[in-house]
Amino acid sequence: MIRRLLSLVPPGTVAVGAGLALLGLASYVHLAVAGHSLTEADYSSLSVLWSIVFTLGIGLFMPVEQEVARIVAGRHSQGLPHGHVLARGADLAAGLLAAMVALIIAAREPLADRLFAGDGSMVAVLIGALAALAVAHTTRGVLSGLQLFPWYGTQLGVDGGLRIALVALLGLTGVTSPVWYGAVLVAAPLIGVAVTAPPVLRAVGGGVPVAWAPLLRGLGLLTVSSLLSQVVVNIGVINVRVLAPSDVATAGALLSALVLVRIPLFVFASLQASLLPGLATTATTGDHAGFHSLLRRALGVVSALGLTGAVLAVLLGPWLVQTLFDAPAVLGHGDFAWLAVATLAYLWAMVLGQALLALDRHRAQALAWAIGVAALVAATFAPVTTALRVELGYAIGSVVVAAVMAILLRTRTPRTTPVKAPPLEAVMPGVPGGT
Repeated sequence: MIRRLLSLVPPGTVAVGAGLALLGLASYVHLAVAGHSLTEADYSSLSVLWSIVFTLGIGLFMPVEQEVARIVAGRHSQGLPHGHVLARGADLAAGLLAAMVALIIAAREPLADRLFAGDGSMVAVLIGALAALAVAHTTRGVLSGLQLFPWYGTQLGVDGGLRIALVALLGLTGVTSPVWYGAVLVAAPLIGVAVTAPPVLRAVGGGVPVAWAPLLRGLGLLTVSSLLSQVVVNIGVINVRVLAPSDVATAGALLSALVLVRIPLFVFASLQASLLPGLATTATTGDHAGFHSLLRRALGVVSALGLTGAVLAVLLGPWLVQTLFDAPAVLGHGDFAWLAVATLAYLWAMVLGQALLALDRHRAQALAWAIGVAALVAATFAPVTTALRVELGYAIGSVVVAAVMAILLRTRTPRTTPVKAPPLEAVMPGVPGGT
């Protein structure tokens, strides 16, 4: 029975899913131990660091992983060497990282004062964590493109396992500095890369250098969509520190609450890898009924996930964040209701975005995320409490993205004749928030 079920999922799903599960668990353990070990002010600084790292890290470097995977897979299927793809991907990731590091260094004093209570060490940790994600995502692109999914899952699992072990060690030894809890986000991914280096190193070198054009063709729009999607889901914690720097309790409590309400997003990540290929297949063959049937089923699944998570979050959320993360009692059932609505709408946007990509409508997806971020910014200035402002921003931004995508999809759907096959660079946008 188990063998039959495994035959129904795409190759590598189990290996990658196991790694994702451990990495997701590590996020909860990481924040739970930190929440019980740090003061409210220090946990708030760690929360802001966490949000920035995964907003920029996933937003910038996940598209690099996807492009490297796409080109490596294509060359591998043709029997061509692919070492130069890794070199190009590394150059691209290094360029993006260098640009971000330059901006961070230029603004290090305002960043430290405004976001990290004057602690410049947290800015250094931020740079290190972004560098670690740049290396990790680039090498994962090679592993994915070569279909070395056990190695891919191993890198995720080592990263997650080390996070659990390292933060447990910090907690048991009584470490109370947010710098060390942030440094785990540097060490764990880099060690995961080192453990899974052999197949990546074997892929280095050989063949004719790869031109930049294939790597950059769809990267711009993918990066825009990826960054904006992470802004929608992660910016709330950062906004609390910007809007109310002295309100350290709310920033930490909000990150803990978001980790809980976004559990359905993590579950969806394990299903998402097979959604785009299915939608793309029906679109390219002109199977109008099949496309909409699969889209409706996917929306039904995420709606069930989101509603189940919403009920549990509203009922148990305030108690869970205090029990699991030692978060201050500043968020009530109403706050969790807004966050749950936002997460449900975000799930819809993720599914509808995959449908747009299946139709090769990258610009439409990027436009929807841009409009959603604009709506988020507008909602953030509502004359209400700080917590409600960021909750409304997340909720309204997500709803607007989903609504715009639905409207854009209705303007063009698969016809009876095949549409142009979409490029394979758009697969998974990454699990939001690093969970």
